[in-house]
Amino acid sequence: GELFHHRRTQLLLVNSLTFGLEVCLAAGITYVPPLLLEVGVEEKFMTMVLGIGPVLGLVFVPLIGSASDHWHSSYGRRRPFIWMLCLGVLLSLFVIPHASSLASLVALNTRPLEIALLILGIGLLDFCGQVCFTPLEALLSDLFQEPDNCRQAFSMYAFMISLGGCIGYLLPAIDWGGSFLAAYLGGQEMCLFSLLAVIFLSCVLATLFVTEEAAPQADVLGGPALKDAPPKPSAPACCSCQLSRSSCLLQARHMMQALRNLCTLVPRLHSLYCRIPKVIRRLFVAELCSWMALMTFMLFYTDFVGEGLYHGVPRAKPGTDARRHYDEGVRMGSLGLFLQCVTSIFFSTIMDRMVKQFGTRAVYLASVVFFPVAASVMCLSHSVIIVTISAALTGFTFSALQILPYTLASLYHHEKQV
Repeated sequence: GELFHHRRTQLLLVNSLTFGLEVCLAAGITYVPPLLLEVGVEEKFMTMVLGIGPVLGLVFVPLIGSASDHWHSSYGRRRPFIWMLCLGVLLSLFVIPHASSLASLVALNTRPLEIALLILGIGLLDFCGQVCFTPLEALLSDLFQEPDNCRQAFSMYAFMISLGGCIGYLLPAIDWGGSFLAAYLGGQEMCLFSLLAVIFLSCVLATLFVTEEAAPQADVLGGPALKDAPPKPSAPACCSCQLSRSSCLLQARHMMQALRNLCTLVPRLHSLYCRIPKVIRRLFVAELCSWMALMTFMLFYTDFVGEGLYHGVPRAKPGTDARRHYDEGVRMGSLGLFLQCVTSIFFSTIMDRMVKQFGTRAVYLASVVFFPVAASVMCLSHSVIIVTISAALTGFTFSALQILPYTLASLYHHEKQV
């Protein structure tokens, strides 16, 4: 009982950061596009700005993963990288709402610098937030290596992502400008990002109480530890400098190895792609296109509601009717994304029953077909209620895309058919 309680506590501590990361990313997806439009970034350039983080992540995820595998420190292998990336997230949560103030401190013509700082903050939030999941998942795997414990850990991980998404989409839907916090923190942006910073910082602090991973100790010893092995004598003081130097050289060698692995990544990916069966390749393309469509919808939905349904103007001056309508539309769009996340959680709980009733392939195809139907309804309808309901129902597609492609791949390997 005590050991189980301890393991469950560790699981909650690690996954609290999962929750905090997803809250920040979900709120960012909701609130960042309107911020970019407000400062004058054109819509055709907005996708380029929002693509900075994912592109950098594509390059640095293998590098960080390889480096953390070979890292040795008193805080373990993963947590130094997690904390470094979390620092980037916290910095972005400060830069984004204060971009205008920071620009006014440096330059007279503040608009170009404000846009640059905003782009920097958005790229930092997206990059650090997304990449941080990699060492976080590795930390979970290190701490919970037994199959049963691992399944429980990643079930909690998936739940925390869904819960964080719900909270992250809900927070921008609240009118913080009219709350008591506005008197102390400022307007909507200041209140929202200050609240995100407090939530995220508390989640990061929880990881300080995570026990050391067992894997690094085995790496340091060069193999499994022996219970009866005598303790190693401590190094003399005169050798401490040499040990420190050799440790630095070892870490530098590991970093160079990680860079070499990164350089050979593209050829290896190409050869791997050529060996993939045609059926799995089609599944990959379907998954890629589906996620592209879904992420594009989630990025631009709040702006669509603010401009298309509420007829607001993002570049209008604060306090005007056009700006007020746009802000109301953004909050309603955030509510729609929150309902999408709730719907996703609901369908995740009944997905097993649906698969048993209709089959994996049928449910997956239905989810893929359902999304363009819902998107068409949103484009043709001018009713806020119908659009919000359609957005909420896309949670079915969101849930299916997170579960069924992996089931279909497993089904192929067992039965050689999809």
